[in-house]
Amino acid sequence: MDLLPVEIKVNVDSDVAGALSALGGSHGVRTTRRIWFAEDRDGVAERRVPLLDAGVIVRFRLGGDADDLTVKLRPCTSRQLVGRFSAPFDADPFTYKIEEDWSADRQVLAASLVHDHPPGALSEAVSPGGDPAASVDALHHQFLHACAPTVPFDGLVALGPILATKVEDLPLDGLKVNLEAWSVAGLDFLEVSIRVKPKDDDDAEGLAKRAEHKQRSLEDAVRGRGVALSEHPENKTRRVLTALVRGLHN
Repeated sequence: MDLLPVEIKVNVDSDVAGALSALGGSHGVRTTRRIWFAEDRDGVAERRVPLLDAGVIVRFRLGGDADDLTVKLRPCTSRQLVGRFSAPFDADPFTYKIEEDWSADRQVLAASLVHDHPPGALSEAVSPGGDPAASVDALHHQFLHACAPTVPFDGLVALGPILATKVEDLPLDGLKVNLEAWSVAGLDFLEVSIRVKPKDDDDAEGLAKRAEHKQRSLEDAVRGRGVALSEHPENKTRRVLTALVRGLHN
């Protein structure tokens, strides 16, 4: 597999509004969307998240210029990614990405197949009583069958909505960062991220060293604005899904 981009993230889970302001979020163009995740219906009834536990994420995003449905494997291994899914591709309206996902000392491989839809096209799938599985198309099923064949993928239920606000390409101490705030079920998070792309003269060691330097720079830049980084061991997707499932049973 060729060298892959690295997405580096830091998370903030206290005074999100203040952190957005401190990091310059008021100066960029904001995009507001609503996000749902689909989980195994029977598992949710038992207060479990079996798809997430198996490394499968099914995400619906509505709002902005287009809706999209993403099926992602995270974490995954390069061995899992077989056939046409062993390398990134664009085949409108699909985009398939493979990248490293770094957060604190957690470094994993992620592969995601995104299907863009016209605005409003996914509303029924995530509405109360809707069927999220009806929007999961044949290519998504091929992806899962080829790369995660042992994961059951039957009845689904939509969990959400999460209110997401994103500001992209903000300058921060020589970096270009994306800010994305999530709010749901009494939880508020801010993710600050950058992407490090391979250069023509990179080898694996050189790319890793450059990414490590960028990660330290990002953490220092955020802290330098007086913003405290989250020390929670679980990522925001797991925290949100766990809270949403818990809320269904309260």
